[in-house]
Amino acid sequence: MGSRSIGRRARSVYPVLLFLGPALLAGCATGDRPTAPTNAWSGPRATATPSGNATPTPTPGTPSPSPTRTDLRHVFPVRADNVAYHPTHAGYPGTDIFADCGEPVVAVTDGRILEVSRVDRFDKQGPLGPYNGGLSVSLLGDDGVRYYGSHLSAIATGINPGVRVRAGQQLGRVGHTGNANNVCHLHFGISPACTGHNDWWIRRGEIWPARYLDSWRRGGNRAPATEVVAWQRKHGCPKAPTTTSGAG
Repeated sequence: MGSRSIGRRARSVYPVLLFLGPALLAGCATGDRPTAPTNAWSGPRATATPSGNATPTPTPGTPSPSPTRTDLRHVFPVRADNVAYHPTHAGYPGTDIFADCGEPVVAVTDGRILEVSRVDRFDKQGPLGPYNGGLSVSLLGDDGVRYYGSHLSAIATGINPGVRVRAGQQLGRVGHTGNANNVCHLHFGISPACTGHNDWWIRRGEIWPARYLDSWRRGGNRAPATEVVAWQRKHGCPKAPTTTSGAG
């Protein structure tokens, strides 16, 4: 090929290179990063439950399960050396923690006080259920779990609804008020905070506490939040008790 022919071809290619040059340089500068397609769906998606199923839309009027935190410190609810408890409970999930009357009852974790009962309204001739607990305190932990303690002999000064407490802070003292059969113990219940007020059939306990108590007593930090959220997703917030049995 002659030198004149090569020169003509080079002159014809040169304008094309001038046109494409900036685009090629821009591609190199960005590393050819892909961009999201303009029709990508960015709306909400269903979240998976532990079983892998999509979370159903909550029923109107039913509170959604609370967000959970698993990094919170948890402590055993009675600060005493001589304590005993059984892994089961009559009628519904819960645990009776037996200790001497007057032993300190403490907050299981950081949170906010939901309900306080300073008056023993239990009457054996009256309806079973609403006042079984006698003097009691319920705490909404920062993990979204409600912790309930009842049959107290006293409530600590300053423990009122809305007050913030820390793990290990004293809430009251072990007693035998309410339907405690005159035996000193703390009824301890774990549940979702559904209405957070007067839903005694949920507040008294919906998941078995023993394995968490076992952990906390050994200085461990097993957290019930995941189990509580799973229970609420399955059952919602029952509007009435299924049984009035039990002493909580």
